[in-house]
Amino acid sequence: MDVQEKRPTLEQVAEVAGTSRATVSRVINHSPKVSAPVRETVERAIAQLGYTPNRAARSLVTRRTNSVGLVVAESEQRVFGEPFFADLVRGVSTALDGTDVQLVLLLNRSDQDRSRVQEFLASHVDGVLLVSSRTEDPLIEQLATGSIPAVLAGRPLHTAQLPYVDVDNVGGARQAVGHLAELGCTRIATVTGPQDMVAGVDRLAGYRQGLEAAGLPFDDELVFEGDFGGDSGEQGAAQLLDRHGDVDAIFAASDLMAIGTMQELKRRGRRVPDDVAVVGFDDSVIATTTQPGLSSVHQAVGELGRQMIERLLELMGGSTPVPNATILPTHLVVRESSRGVAEG
Repeated sequence: MDVQEKRPTLEQVAEVAGTSRATVSRVINHSPKVSAPVRETVERAIAQLGYTPNRAARSLVTRRTNSVGLVVAESEQRVFGEPFFADLVRGVSTALDGTDVQLVLLLNRSDQDRSRVQEFLASHVDGVLLVSSRTEDPLIEQLATGSIPAVLAGRPLHTAQLPYVDVDNVGGARQAVGHLAELGCTRIATVTGPQDMVAGVDRLAGYRQGLEAAGLPFDDELVFEGDFGGDSGEQGAAQLLDRHGDVDAIFAASDLMAIGTMQELKRRGRRVPDDVAVVGFDDSVIATTTQPGLSSVHQAVGELGRQMIERLLELMGGSTPVPNATILPTHLVVRESSRGVAEG
C-alpha cells in the first residue's frame, strides 16, 4: 500500500466524528455554518487521524491556490544581491505569517520570461505583487483589465491604474539636495535611476525641486542616468567629473550608485566629503559600512512590502483597499559622507 492510500480521508474523519462528510468539509473550509460543539468534535477527529487536506482537490472546488506571485522585473543578480529586494521580501513574508498563503517569486526580465510569467499567473496564483515595473510593461495593462487582484510597488507610470504602495521619492530627494545646498555646495550633480521607472523619475524630480528651492540652476550636464547598480554609479561619477571638474556634491538615487560614486572619487584622488559630498538613497545596511559612512535617504522597504501584501489580501478577500494609494514617508540620515554627524 502506497503513502497516498494510507492518507486519512474525509469519510474516515466523518465516521470518527459521527457526522457527515459535508460537515467535515465545512469545518476544514472555515464555514460559519457549523456550531462550536460540532466543530470541536470534527477537529478532534482530524487530530486523532492526522488528516491533512488535499490542497489540489480543494483548489478545484474553491478555485483558490492560496498563493501570491511576487513579480520582479530584474535580473537574478539584482534580486539576490541587493538589500532592497531582501528587505522587501522580508516585509511581505512577515505579513504572511499566520496565513496559509504562499509566496511565489517570478522574475520578469525578457519577452520570453513575460510570456511564461503571464501563463503562470493565469492559473497558479490568487494575487500579484508587481515590483520594478517599467513604463511599457504590458503586464500592468493585463493585470489592470484582468480578474487577478494586483498591487504595485510604486505609482504606475503606465496609463493603466492599479492599487499601489510607494515611498516619498520626490520629498526624499528634495531633502537630500537641500541638505547639500545648506552645506554650501553649489555644483550639485546627480546620478539618477532609470527614467522608465517611477523611482528614477520621482527622485530626479525631487533633485530639481531641491535645486530650485536653494536658488541653484538646473543643468543637464550635471545629470547622468544610471540603473540603480554600483557600476552605473562609477560610470556616472566619471562622466560628471569629466564634464565639470568643479562638481562639489553628488546625489545618487540609490546607495549602490552612491558607493560606486565614492569609489570613482577615491580613484581620482577626490576626498569625500572634503572635495565632493555624497548622498545616497535607501539607507540600506551597506550605508553604515562604507568609509566614510554614507549619508542616505531612508525608505522603509520592509514596511513597503508589508503594506503591499495587506492591500493585496484585502483585494483577494473582495474588499477595495482604503486608501487605493499609500505613500510612505522618507527622511534623510546624515553621516560622514556629507560632512554631517551620524544621527541616532
